[in-house]
This record gives sequence, C-alpha cells and structure tokens, in this order.
Amino acid sequence: MNSNRARGILLGLACGDALGRPVEFSSASSIAAEHGQLDEMIGHGTWNQPAGTITDDTEQALCIARSLVEQQAFDPADIASRFVDWYDSNPFDIGRMTMKSLSRLKHGDDWNEAGQHVWETSPEGQNAGNGSVMRCPPLAIPYATDWERLVTVSRQSSQITHADPRCTYGCAVLNLTLAGLLNDVDNPLRNALDYVDASAPDELTAALRPLARGDQPDLLETSGYVIHSLQTALHDGLHTTDAEEAIVTAVNRGGDTDTIGAITGAIAGARFGASQLPDQWLAVIDEVDELEALAMELEGPEE
Repeated sequence: MNSNRARGILLGLACGDALGRPVEFSSASSIAAEHGQLDEMIGHGTWNQPAGTITDDTEQALCIARSLVEQQAFDPADIASRFVDWYDSNPFDIGRMTMKSLSRLKHGDDWNEAGQHVWETSPEGQNAGNGSVMRCPPLAIPYATDWERLVTVSRQSSQITHADPRCTYGCAVLNLTLAGLLNDVDNPLRNALDYVDASAPDELTAALRPLARGDQPDLLETSGYVIHSLQTALHDGLHTTDAEEAIVTAVNRGGDTDTIGAITGAIAGARFGASQLPDQWLAVIDEVDELEALAMELEGPEE
C-alpha cells in the first residue's frame, strides 16, 4: 500500500474539516463576498475557534482510528464507548442524530441499538445525515484489500449513530472508493457501486452512478443530507486536478462546509497523497502528528 496515500486520507480529512469550519452554514455567495476564495486556514467565524481547529468530523475519525490501532481489530462497542467519552467532553460541534444516539448509549443502549432507535423515531428529512460518512475513512486503510469485511465494518461503524441504509451503505461506498484509490484502480467509484449494487438503496446508487460515468451533474448540493454530501464530495474529490483544488472547491460551495470538506479531503488525500496537501494548512492543525502516526499504524498489518 502507498503510505503517502494512506496518510493522505486522514490528513486530507482534517484539512477539509478545518478549512471549512469557520464558514459552516454560510452560502457560497457570502463566502465569496467576505473571502474572495477561501483557501487558507482562518480563525473565528462559525464556532469562533482558532485557525486550524478541527471539529466533530476529525474528532470522531480519531476515535475510530485510535480504537482500530489499540484494539488491533474493529470493535464497534469500543468505538461507541470512545464516542461517548468524546460526547462527555462537551464538543462545540455535534450533529443532532449523533447527539441523540450517544445520549442513548450513555444511558445503556448497546452499540447496535441506539442509532437504530433514533433512526426509527426520526422523520424523513431528519433521518439520513452525513454524520457517519464524515468519520468512517480510517476504516478504508486496514481493510483496503478485504472488501467484504470493509463493507461490514463501514456499515456497522455507521449504525452506532446513523442506521439508515443510505448512511450505512454511504459509508461502504465511500470506503470502497478510498480502498480503490489506495490500490490504484481505474474507476474506484464505479467499482464501489458495482460491489454493493444489489444491496444498497437505489436512491444512493442512482445519485452516484452519473459521477462514476464522468457525467457533470446539473446541481451539486451542500446540505447535511448524506446523499447530497457524498455526491458533492465525490465529484470534487475525484474530478479536480490536485488535492488543494478539490478541498478549496468543496468548501467554497458553502453549506455544510466542514463535513463536505472533510469527505472531499479524504478522497483527495487518497488520490494525491499527503505530500500534496499544503504545508501551510498542516502547520496549523494540532492533530497532524497523531493522524500521521495512526495512518502508519493502520496500514501496518497489510504490509
């Protein structure tokens, strides 16, 4: 496996998250009016944090990566417990479904019950957010060559908080695409969709098939709906000329900028490698050393 690309997944995720954090919920036009093109890490803005501050996207990805390394296996109960510890630290940013599920976990639900219950009691329109796809990319590294296992762990990692099949299979498609990029396949998204096609929700595969064909979508949306987020992130991550352009393009679209930036960053990082991420971005993200070390550990057993 290409170590530069494995590191790129985790560092790219953090870069997209931190670049998008100050403008989360802003429209593309308001970002353009204030920043021209936002292409450097800035402080304050949404959540009023210093430049380079990561949010729940990278923090939960870190929970998954640390668990994989320390347990030497995928252990969803351990990951759920780490999510609860993180929730107890009063994060400044946390999604609604995640918060509800982690609250249930804290009060005794098993890892595979909480998200299911929250999903079943959430109305359509509030039941398929992007909160599990944003954190799942670490799983693509150790399971890059075992696709059956990668689908299982990706779906189970989602289930902890997001049990809707659009979310669970969204994680699987994203991670299969990342695995394809790590292994230099020609059309990683098409391969991913072909692999899950019989089981994945039609709405998910129908939204992503045109991207795999190289069609230019009429509209790319930036809401927190998992299908919108994946469409936009896969488009920008797979159809730009370098990692910086991919992340900057995604973030400047506005909307759910930190999460769409994070997903795009993981894809671009897997495509181009950590070495192609701007040094001035990495210099202000405190978690870079740990993310690099975790990526190296995650790819270890595959050597």
